[in-house]
Amino acid sequence: MPDAQPSAPPVLSPYQRFATALLTLLQFAVILDFMIMSPLGALIMPALSMTAQQFGLVVSAYAFSAGISGLLTAGFADRFDRKKLLLFFYAGFLLGTVWCGLASSFEMLLLARIVTGLFGGVIGSIVMAITADLFEPALRGRVMGLLQGGFAASQVLGLPFGLFLATHWDWHAPFIALAAFGALGGLLIAWRMKPVDAHLALPNDRSAFRHLLHTVANGRHLQAFAITALLTTGGFMIMPFASAFSVHNVGIALEHLPLVYLVTGISTLFVAPTVGRLTDRLGPLPVFYTGSLLTIAMVAIYTRLGPSPLALLILINVVLFVGIFSRMVPWQVIVAGIPAPEQRGSFSAINAALQQLAGGLAALVSGHIVHIAPDGRLEHFPWVGNVLIGTTLVVGLLIWRLQRGGGQPQPRGLSSQR
Repeated sequence: MPDAQPSAPPVLSPYQRFATALLTLLQFAVILDFMIMSPLGALIMPALSMTAQQFGLVVSAYAFSAGISGLLTAGFADRFDRKKLLLFFYAGFLLGTVWCGLASSFEMLLLARIVTGLFGGVIGSIVMAITADLFEPALRGRVMGLLQGGFAASQVLGLPFGLFLATHWDWHAPFIALAAFGALGGLLIAWRMKPVDAHLALPNDRSAFRHLLHTVANGRHLQAFAITALLTTGGFMIMPFASAFSVHNVGIALEHLPLVYLVTGISTLFVAPTVGRLTDRLGPLPVFYTGSLLTIAMVAIYTRLGPSPLALLILINVVLFVGIFSRMVPWQVIVAGIPAPEQRGSFSAINAALQQLAGGLAALVSGHIVHIAPDGRLEHFPWVGNVLIGTTLVVGLLIWRLQRGGGQPQPRGLSSQR
């Protein structure tokens, strides 16, 4: 008998390639809307006569409203065509973004960010549910890697362009431009995306409240929620102070900071898809644990860095983001296969809500740990790094227990949408 030929790896269909590009576009718009607030702070605060505390409230309002929205919509997330659900929340997100671009006072901007978070914070969970529905497990690694490219693209393309608009016109311009750009994505969804409704044919006779309780009561779901919250906590404790630490502790000139973000963003454009392919080829756990070890090592170095050359800081940032994406992508592959199809929307909404709430709380806690010295240097920054290292070790144990606890549910009745 001749040796059996190894089966060829699955390939994306033309429609799957289109859907991946469209979902990546949505990720880019939502992530950019969230990230652009921090660099615009230097322009927004004097323009609206805002204090630092008021600006901090504006930034955190998005995360908290997004988390609350996710919890409120979780019970209904599996009762609608996911395409229609995506269009509804994306339309609200665009309206909130336009409101940000028209705000003329602290109160108006605060309300606009709350509205934007209420709608935009749910989009990520809907995208994850659609991805799990449209792509078989063997393809999810590379698709998740491409979706994470939206984060890198927002750094490489979105932030510099947004800052260019803000400095040449005013801080309202980036929000108006983002809403106009995002509207094109909304039209493409309405025109070309197929319905994502096969999960509606699966039996589900529970009320919205009972559906939510059933999702939360699942032990594997609770473990996944805990892992997501811990993964988010460490990153959000470091991220708000990264720029100040680079300038005042590492000694990087303020005008060189865009170069740090630009090079890091360009590198992640290549890193995320590569990590996705490795996840499909090697499995998510080996990639995740390798990324965790790399993250621990680089965080320990980065948070204790003293005055250093620009090239060294860029190198450390790039390697650190390799570790971060090597955790994020395989975890998204794992978590996409945990819920059954009829619970996928509810699970994803709760998971995204906890991610937002954990991020908002982590940023507040980090602000109480880190102190700013009279010369501008950040004190106790290594403590924040130790928290991230600790959460990474705990997550490693929890993922091992989660994977040991049983197989993932197999998708049922969703092949017609691919």
